[in-house]
Amino acid sequence: MDFTWLSDPTALVALATLVVMEVVLGIDNLIFISILTNKLPESQRSKARRIGIGLALILRLGLLGTIAIIVTLTEPLFTAFGHGFSWRDLILIGGGLFLVWKATKEIHHNVDPSPSDDVFDTAKATMTFGAAITQILLLDLVFSLDSIITAVGMTDHVAIMVIAVIVAVTAMLLAANPLAQFINNNLTVVMLALGFLMIIGMTLIAEGFGAHVPKGYIYAAMAFSALVEGLNMLSRRAARRKAAGGPADPDR
Repeated sequence: MDFTWLSDPTALVALATLVVMEVVLGIDNLIFISILTNKLPESQRSKARRIGIGLALILRLGLLGTIAIIVTLTEPLFTAFGHGFSWRDLILIGGGLFLVWKATKEIHHNVDPSPSDDVFDTAKATMTFGAAITQILLLDLVFSLDSIITAVGMTDHVAIMVIAVIVAVTAMLLAANPLAQFINNNLTVVMLALGFLMIIGMTLIAEGFGAHVPKGYIYAAMAFSALVEGLNMLSRRAARRKAAGGPADPDR
């Protein structure tokens, strides 16, 4: 692997930019993994997260080894509705539909958790370790493909892509358990995270149909929503402290 780019300031800037972008793109994957593994028995959750993130690393490094094929995935296979659909488009649409379905089902059960014989009923099908890993693998494939195509569009150096992917997946691994625990301990955050998955799914579908959605807008909206939820959590904590007769100001 050629490392002569280390002396090129432009390449180093591309590396820093790509690392940040890969970490941000990994948030989508991490939210899905956190929500899904929280449905497993507690003894299996951490192991499932490690396996899921490990599969993401293997997939992304494997895709980097087939860049020539990855590039061809953007070539149109057929045209419909005035848009030429490629393999990448079809994968994004399929992944987006799966995310929308999964988020809708989870929202339904959070709003109405009582068992019912409807299309969303999963009372008879408890989440198993194998099922969780399979679903994580499917979404890993979608997110990995999008991540690698983004990387290919930013630099020609494979080494830069490999380093960026390893750094991003390492960050995911470090953040996985704390994020999952935080989501599990705060029920309103679960609903917010499911809303994020819904947005991400719709964005993937739109991208698959050729409608480019600037990801900066999506992540800005997610960050603002997370900030508002953080303020709500502080407000509820202050209300509980006041009801218990404690000081409203934690610094006092």
